[in-house]
Amino acid sequence: MKCSCLLVFALPAFAHVLSMSSGDLTIKGAHAHYELRMPQYEISHVASPERVLLEHIRFFSGGYEAKLLSETCSPDPARDLYVCTADYEFPRAVEHLDVECTFPAITVPNHVHQLRVEMDGKHDQALFDISFPHATLRFRPPTAFEVAIAESGAGLMRALGGVVQVLFLAALALAARNRKELFALAGMFLAGQILSVLVVPYTAWQPAPRFVEAAAALTIAYLAVEILLLPQAGSRWIVAGALGAFHGLYFHLFLQTTGYRPALVLAGAACAELLVIAMLAAIFQRIGRVARALRPLQVSASALLVFAMTWFFLRLRG
Repeated sequence: MKCSCLLVFALPAFAHVLSMSSGDLTIKGAHAHYELRMPQYEISHVASPERVLLEHIRFFSGGYEAKLLSETCSPDPARDLYVCTADYEFPRAVEHLDVECTFPAITVPNHVHQLRVEMDGKHDQALFDISFPHATLRFRPPTAFEVAIAESGAGLMRALGGVVQVLFLAALALAARNRKELFALAGMFLAGQILSVLVVPYTAWQPAPRFVEAAAALTIAYLAVEILLLPQAGSRWIVAGALGAFHGLYFHLFLQTTGYRPALVLAGAACAELLVIAMLAAIFQRIGRVARALRPLQVSASALLVFAMTWFFLRLRG
């Protein structure tokens, strides 16, 4: 039944829709200084963060791991961050840098860490998540092809980076009553998402991550209510566009943090979202024919509504 398929997506432990940290590493010869900035809410469940955080990022050069010389970790209430600084020493001057980062193992599975590195006036950067815990930085300008692959790939991963994103796409597929409407809903959702990314940077509004998470949960709830209480409602494509604008706020924050190109990130995200919507619509259509007597549409929408409201109140609580 449709409900059972959706509940498979809902079973993973609750994680933040937005889960990002950043760090800067400055290398001078064989010495390096690192600063990690982790949002406070990411470490609320981490035991002894002053000890374990720096254990989950390691630096190598020439096959040898850098030696940790000193470290300090403390909260920064003014920025709502937990900040760690550390000094390292390599056996010899660094030519290229290998990094292993496993922050998702101690925060949440969809956590992303952005590392910026400077060495002798040259800069490089890398993104780490549960799928890509290793990276090599060579301090040379990336080719246009490498930039396109990296940034569109980041958009693809972020589009499907959490249970809320996937569940919203499932709700969108459920809300479509025929193939034509599915195309309209998907198109307007992407248009709203893109419009939000393009317009918000030119406003004075800076959405807080907690607001974006709560809004994402409410978009699922709204679609579920439409399916349950307004099954014949018209102009559902307008609703999809408005809800897409809320999801675009997530990409706005991601782009603001990374400095990536919106066109590449959104292109990768759109490919992933359209593929998942098409797959879910096909699965739901097939299951719906087999289990029509069990009213899978209504049961699935009810499950989505319960999940979304639970997520919303959890995010309000912190």
